Amino acid sequence: MKIEIWSDVMCPFCYIGKRHFEEALSKFSDKEHIDIEWKSFQLDPTMPDVVEESQEDYLVKRKGMSRDQIQGMLQNVTAMGKEAGLDFNFDQSIMVNSQKAHQLIQFAKSKGLGNEIEERLFQAYFTEGKNVADQTTLTELGKEIGLDENELQVAFNDDKYLYQMKQDIQEAQNIGVRGVPFFVFDRKYGVSGAQPTEAFLETLNKSFGEWREKNPKTILDISKGQSCDINGNCD
Repeated sequence: MKIEIWSDVMCPFCYIGKRHFEEALSKFSDKEHIDIEWKSFQLDPTMPDVVEESQEDYLVKRKGMSRDQIQGMLQNVTAMGKEAGLDFNFDQSIMVNSQKAHQLIQFAKSKGLGNEIEERLFQAYFTEGKNVADQTTLTELGKEIGLDENELQVAFNDDKYLYQMKQDIQEAQNIGVRGVPFFVFDRKYGVSGAQPTEAFLETLNKSFGEWREKNPKTILDISKGQSCDINGNCD
């Protein structure tokens, strides 16, 4: 059964939601039958590629709230992250455009490393204060999860991955996604936001139960003869 997750690497609730979902999946008995696909979403595509302001300054201007209110909000999110086992260092966050990071995600997905690059980018942005618009930094992050350096340079300049990112964003708009994280189970159920682990587990059980009814296990009536197994044993 397929689960699609729309996310932006600069969204703290996406990181928290990832942890809650992973905890739910660890408790799910049929997790080997789950296929997860990460989807791109940009919360603010107008952000510059170079640093112009701190996260605090950016949020004061974008949300129209006082500095004290923004500081309180960031403290609350930091506490939520800590409960999920995450360290948020918002004072180190580098506010830049996430487009190149999403191109990296799209390339990593093509190599079967979508979940690995999402985790590495979240950690880089929220904990380590890395610049996720810098191609050299992104290349190093990609290499850390096993991507080839030469292929990475091509990927950053290949319009295919930019197009795939835009496709994900358009698809999100088409199905009514207005914020992230947004989890879609078997194109039938949606979970919006960093909901508790129990909410994800409940939706997992419900959606998988319905999926299994339509996709029953194949049970064969086998007539046996001489054969060899994968360990080289023949009889």
